[in-house]
Amino acid sequence: MNWLSWAAYYFILWWVVLFAVLPFSLRTQGEEGEVVLGTVESAPKGSHMRRAVLRTTIVAAVIFAVFLGLTEGLGYSINDIPRIVPDFENRGN
Repeated sequence: MNWLSWAAYYFILWWVVLFAVLPFSLRTQGEEGEVVLGTVESAPKGSHMRRAVLRTTIVAAVIFAVFLGLTEGLGYSINDIPRIVPDFENRGN
């Protein structure tokens, strides 16, 4: 694989992890007791995007490193999944 494919994998992974990490440590105005006039209580209290982007980058880098280690380091591919996952259908045979 070339570097462009790896960059595309990381880019997609980063966005998926962003939407998974985004709600963590989000405090609403209602929870803080400081509702700004003209907004709803469920609106976020302040911007937490810098922390969310930092957490996303760290989590995505760890997941990507594990993926890279499995594929490049150990030589696993998508075709190896049936050999890694146990075969429950033929257990009794």
